[in-house]
Amino acid sequence: MTAVARLTLENIVKQYPGCRANDGVDLVVNAGEIHALLGENGAGKSTLMKIIYGVIQPDEGTIYWEGKKLTLQGPAHARQLGIGMVFQHFSLFETLTVAENIALALPAAEARDRRALDERIREVSAHYGMALDPRRFVHTLSTGERQRVEIVRCLIQNSRLLILDEPTSVLTPQEVADLFSTLRQLASEGCSILFISHKLQEVRDLCHTATVLRHGKVTGACDPTIETTDAIARLMVGEGTPLSTDVPPADPGESLLQMHSLSFRSEDPFGTSLDRICLNLRAGEIVGIAGVAGNGQDELLRALSGEITVPAEHLTFQGTPVGNLGPDARRRQGMAVVPEDRLGRGAVPDLSLVDNTLLTASAQGMVQRGWVSYNKVRDYAQRIRERFQVKASGLDATARSLSGGNLQKFIIGREALQKPTLLVASHPTWGVDVGSAVAIHQVLVELRDQGAAVLLISEDLDELFQLCNRMGAICGGRLSPLLPTPSLTIEQLGQWMAGDFADSADAEVNHAVA
Repeated sequence: MTAVARLTLENIVKQYPGCRANDGVDLVVNAGEIHALLGENGAGKSTLMKIIYGVIQPDEGTIYWEGKKLTLQGPAHARQLGIGMVFQHFSLFETLTVAENIALALPAAEARDRRALDERIREVSAHYGMALDPRRFVHTLSTGERQRVEIVRCLIQNSRLLILDEPTSVLTPQEVADLFSTLRQLASEGCSILFISHKLQEVRDLCHTATVLRHGKVTGACDPTIETTDAIARLMVGEGTPLSTDVPPADPGESLLQMHSLSFRSEDPFGTSLDRICLNLRAGEIVGIAGVAGNGQDELLRALSGEITVPAEHLTFQGTPVGNLGPDARRRQGMAVVPEDRLGRGAVPDLSLVDNTLLTASAQGMVQRGWVSYNKVRDYAQRIRERFQVKASGLDATARSLSGGNLQKFIIGREALQKPTLLVASHPTWGVDVGSAVAIHQVLVELRDQGAAVLLISEDLDELFQLCNRMGAICGGRLSPLLPTPSLTIEQLGQWMAGDFADSADAEVNHAVA
């Protein structure tokens, strides 16, 4: 007798104004199966996950849970059935303990006995190799430990289907290996896992089967253990999209940017202070900085953009001290920034693409004597849309209406078309599909080849090794040595990401050139 599937979706349809996000989707997830859900940005993955977790209702179609037809009433109902979800952005309260965060997701009767809950957290986390101290405050945890809290919170609720959205995007290589060990153990004990990722090699290493969405429809399924990454990518993006970026050797020129023992004391209790960072960045090169989220990347970006000011001489650009200048003054000198946070810092969610263009590109002849020429703004926005193949309903579409990958391409395009002398890009391909990532990589290489310097802050180690002339890592607000990429191993970089590097060599090696 054939076992009943854990989850079955039949003909799921979800329509939004001007967009059919899910168009007749069928999906089957079996008990003990690690099932990858793949697709480009805007393919309909997030909408489908929200339907499975009860956040939204489908317009058409049927959901079966362990063979029984059901209508999900909301996330609480989904959790009662045994469906748990770990979102790409963690939903934890920094000022609460591990146990308090987990208790918030439990029925009052289960959350009331804190001693019993503490013991349950210790038992479950130890059983799956994710040991947690229930009394620790979340703000003291590493990113990997915070993800453990999210997963343990689901497991304590006896989840039989665990949905993971881009779970490795903020982890070190060692933490990824630990996570995969845990997921394999969960699957061996009968838990089903729905794994969403753009990292196809990870899908091949971990998953038993994969379903691919394009334009809201299922366009293919495969056994990722026997397919190549290129073959899987072709199912996602079709035949006409390049799958990789050609990165010819660089020939760096003169020094453009120097940091001289740059330090900054963060006033944010959950922020990270910068400690004596030294860096020399040359024209015509891409330098990469790896690191686990929360180790000073955001503060470093703010110090470079001018959101944080420091003594003028601690940061020089083209020989001029700029540490005390604000963002607008630095932009006028040829510095451009792509922040990690697309909605809020990279773009204003409720403003149109036209208005978001004006925010940072106004100096491109769009404003004269205080008057805005909206014809020029629209022309520039249209150039971005055409050059970077940004999918949107029109130039008047709001930023929040775009998928993550399309908004990221728009933000990158807005900065790149200004032809900056220096581009600082933080996590430029985070959560984007392979086609969008290739397009963004091409932009960075083109800027480099035009003589610009690019500082690439990323948690995607494959991206860093592919693009960068030199690389290092940031941990606890300290910057490791920067070495030529060919001489750096992934193991060495992983150690640096964990803070295992000597201060004494920093200044000397950071100023070395490839």
